[in-house]
Amino acid sequence: MRRLPIYFLIDISESMIGEPIQMVEEGLAMIIKALKEDPYALETVHISIVVFAGQARTLVPLQEIITFYPPRFPIGGGTSLGNGLGHLMFELRKNIIQTTTEQKGDWKPIVFLFTDGVPTDDTKAAIAEWKKNWASKSSMVAVSFGEEADLEVLQQLTENVFMFKNTSVNQYKSFFKWVTASIKSSSMSVETGGTGFELTKPDESVISKIDPREMPPKPRFDHNFTVFTGKCQHSQKPYLIKYRRTTQPTMVGGMQMNSLVYRLVGAYLVDSSYFDYCDETGGANKVGTDELQGAPTCPSCGNQYGLSICQCGKIHCCGNEEVSTCPWCGNKGRYGFGEGRIDINSAQG
Repeated sequence: MRRLPIYFLIDISESMIGEPIQMVEEGLAMIIKALKEDPYALETVHISIVVFAGQARTLVPLQEIITFYPPRFPIGGGTSLGNGLGHLMFELRKNIIQTTTEQKGDWKPIVFLFTDGVPTDDTKAAIAEWKKNWASKSSMVAVSFGEEADLEVLQQLTENVFMFKNTSVNQYKSFFKWVTASIKSSSMSVETGGTGFELTKPDESVISKIDPREMPPKPRFDHNFTVFTGKCQHSQKPYLIKYRRTTQPTMVGGMQMNSLVYRLVGAYLVDSSYFDYCDETGGANKVGTDELQGAPTCPSCGNQYGLSICQCGKIHCCGNEEVSTCPWCGNKGRYGFGEGRIDINSAQG
């Protein structure tokens, strides 16, 4: 039986922590449920999920829908799109059945790429390989989650670049309904002699196709969020502290100006696999404590202060302990409130 392979290449960098990654999990579950009820999709569609942060992994190998179970998504450090593309192409070479004189191979695979940021690695080699070996043999749909993704890079991969305005739960539902409908249309197309790649018309108030002639300037840095990695000093469990970029009016020399600050979104536990997906070679960004608004409690033990900074530069929690122990380096000490700015390392995002 000829297959229609569908690959999801999904950004799991720190900026996706919280609602975005939760919505992706629920959206994938909704897609699979709907496809299991579609006779054309059941006959042809096979799905795989590849995730990338600083490193890339196959989260779900290519398999038929009937056996597919939606996974929980990890979170990692960095946005190494080049690693993600490289791993995707490895999976395509390994799994796609080619047409020969003796058999008909798979239909053209369809790739849905979801990302919300700027690549933190050099993508030139991976993009060149994609263009040379896979651009004509597959169909890619690249989706920017919000306005901070590097649209210029995505445009090098495919002409099908979309911006998803991910501002509400209903918009997430509408977006994943569009993805589901497009997969259904594509599976029906291959069964009825069509091209095998049929995107349905999206709701442009939710998702809109990017015209390369009207693309905004390429962002130099991804400042939409800043994320810090901490550890609970009691459970040793890692967690991420997420701040969203915003501006606030500031008086400077009698003039009102807008200054950049980061407002607390929340703190989220992650498991130890977070470090497996991090790019250890990536340089850390410095953010001053005077730029941060709000501080979290520890999401593991509930300690009042989840953003305590050890002499080693790492973050952990502290509360009513007379003496705190840094879970990163083992230093012991008494903590108090300091004045002035402290520069702390943020994750790559």
